[in-house]
Amino acid sequence: MMSQDAKVPRMDCAIDATMSVIEGRWKTVVLCKLAMKKKLRFNQMIKEIDGVSPRILSKQLRELESDGVILRTSFPEIPPRVEYQLTEKGESLIPLLKVMGDWGLRNMFSNTVKFEEVYVNPTESSQESSSS
Repeated sequence: MMSQDAKVPRMDCAIDATMSVIEGRWKTVVLCKLAMKKKLRFNQMIKEIDGVSPRILSKQLRELESDGVILRTSFPEIPPRVEYQLTEKGESLIPLLKVMGDWGLRNMFSNTVKFEEVYVNPTESSQESSSS
């Protein structure tokens, strides 16, 4: 059983505080999608984010909302409509995510080329063209 202290992130370093907000398999993807699209509904996010389950997406959206980086707007309609968008606090994370993405390209994916904000892996491209 997890102790109460284990649930509380370490906050003795400012980086830990930042990481406690963005850590999670899909949180950075959600933030990037919202930065590009401005507003998304839940089902749009499910379609946009390949591989995420509705249960996990809901959980991570609640955590991002709780941390104040996304805003959830519910409309009293039938059927119910809910939209998500970045808050000012969430917008302030985007430059950090861009820097982290650039670091990943330079240091982890050396054969991935950035071309006009679209990332292309030359190995995958050559495999696709040879199978056509």
